[in-house]
This record gives sequence, structure tokens and C-alpha cells, in this order.
Amino acid sequence: MSKGNFLAEFELYMMLALSRLGDEAYGVSVRQEIEQRTGRPVSIGAVYETLARLEEKGFVSFRVSEPLPIPGGRSKKYFRLTAKGERALRHSTSMMFRMMEGLDLVPGSGGNK
Repeated sequence: MSKGNFLAEFELYMMLALSRLGDEAYGVSVRQEIEQRTGRPVSIGAVYETLARLEEKGFVSFRVSEPLPIPGGRSKKYFRLTAKGERALRHSTSMMFRMMEGLDLVPGSGGNK
């Protein structure tokens, strides 16, 4: 994989959230998923900036919904992983698992071997 195909930590969180959320992945739901699972506060600006970067890399694509059927209703931008993004996610997570192999990294266990 070329350097541009590797994922930074937050990009990895984003792509895992997209994978988990499926068709319901839009900015706010992605932000909530990451915050709930990591306990880390996330700005909506960081979400959209990272999604734009992942789109530039060809890892995500989006579709725009119809406006909500209420006065002033707005459209939502729904994101999904592309085939290239799925491959990059599998590659990054497999590298992470290989690096963790043999280490005792269970939270609260007191460290590694």
C-alpha cells in the first residue's frame, strides 16, 4: 500500500464508525458513534474535514438525501465506505492486530508483558 493509503488514528475511528453505522452514517451520527465508543470529544468540524480527506483518498463516497419534509427541512449527506476504503480499513486493522499480538493490553490489566 502506498503512504496515502494508510490511515491515521482519527481516520481509522471515522472509517470504523462508517462501517458500523452503514446507511445511517452522516456527520452527526458518526460524531456520536466515535464519542460514545472512545469517550473522546469530537468536533463536527473535525468530522467533516476528515470525511473530505477520506473522500479525496477514494475511501468514502456520499449521497445527498431529499430535504426533510418540514418547513425549512434540509438534506443530509450520507457517507459510506468504498471498496478501496474497505480494503484500507481491513489492512489497517490487520496491521494493528499484528502489532498487538502477544501483548497484554486489556484495560486495567496493568500494562504489557
